[in-house]
Amino acid sequence: MPQNTVPSRSTATLNIVEGDLKIGKHAVVKGTGTPPKVTVSGTVNFEGDCTFECSLFAENLDGEDDITIKGDLDIKNRVNIEGGHLTVEGNMTTKRVDADRSITVNKNFKVEEADVGGKLQVNGTSTAEKIDVGGTFEAKGEVKAKNIDVGGSVKIEAKVDIEDIDVGGSVSVNGGKIGKVDVGGTFVSNNSLEFETIDVGGTVKLVGKNIGGNIDVGGSCKVEGDLKFSNIDVGGIIEISGSADGVDLDVGGRVQVGGNMKLSGKLDVGGIATIEGELTTQDIDVGGRLHAKKATANAKVSVGGSIETVEGVHASYVRIGRRGEVKGPIKADEAMISEKARVEDVYAKIITIEREARARNLYGERIRLESDCHIYGEVQYTESLETGHGITFTKTPQKVDRLTPQFARGR
Repeated sequence: MPQNTVPSRSTATLNIVEGDLKIGKHAVVKGTGTPPKVTVSGTVNFEGDCTFECSLFAENLDGEDDITIKGDLDIKNRVNIEGGHLTVEGNMTTKRVDADRSITVNKNFKVEEADVGGKLQVNGTSTAEKIDVGGTFEAKGEVKAKNIDVGGSVKIEAKVDIEDIDVGGSVSVNGGKIGKVDVGGTFVSNNSLEFETIDVGGTVKLVGKNIGGNIDVGGSCKVEGDLKFSNIDVGGIIEISGSADGVDLDVGGRVQVGGNMKLSGKLDVGGIATIEGELTTQDIDVGGRLHAKKATANAKVSVGGSIETVEGVHASYVRIGRRGEVKGPIKADEAMISEKARVEDVYAKIITIEREARARNLYGERIRLESDCHIYGEVQYTESLETGHGITFTKTPQKVDRLTPQFARGR
């Protein structure tokens, strides 16, 4: 039997093979040494359903059907598998691998480029320039890669260091570092994550202390921990159990934050915003309800529904929408209370109360009350008071030299 050929359904023991090596169908190859291995200076060609009961070292590997390597697989240039499964029980190292169906590596996987039509499973660490998988990619160890492109799903049980990941279905990682995330379905990080951008069509879940740039989510975003970010745009709901620190937050539905929220830009919420701690931002625009321990905006606050705070709303300009309701004090340069709204104490230089609105105490420089308003506390002003018809005062308004309590926005 020539040294460069192993016939079908035979078993051969090899050591070093000069040139190419052809392996017939259902053949078994054993190596020599401890641990046993076979070294081929050229290309190994498999006809299919072959087994190496040792490690294999070669220039190239071409095969069909199922191939099993019961040791390490170290291929200098390329691996090409047509119509079958490649199983490596040890480590796998190569420059490029192409497989129509699937690859399973039980230890570590190191490659420059991998193109797998079906499933790639790595039980150790993965290191790659580019991984392209048509179906699913699963890894139990750490993954370090520049680009990962998967049509179906990705599940990585350890930390990651990835520059760009693009997945059509779902992604689950265990924290680490990702540059750009582009996922059609769901993205989950079960540990602290550092990221540049997250763009997800469905839902996002982050755990731990998370630091990053922009987040764009079509559905919902849930953070079990803290989040530091640049801009967030969520179509539905965002929940952050810890603190939130960023620039702009734009949410179509509901925001819930368990700690403090600090924004250098704008909070824009279509529905309800609940901040258990203090809210500090440049602008606040809430279509429905705002709840916070304290809400401070350097510029303006506009709420269509209700506001409930412990320590009040502090801003340059505060506007309460029609039929809105405020529990807690309002402190501003200018306060606009729309018709039929209900508020408690208002401290502002300029106060406008539209018709049929109700307020408890008003303290301002210039106050204007439209018709049929009801003030059931005291009114103090230093410059002017304008009133429409049908105004109800529990106490007679007082023009004073100095407001008591003294006017202050309490910044």
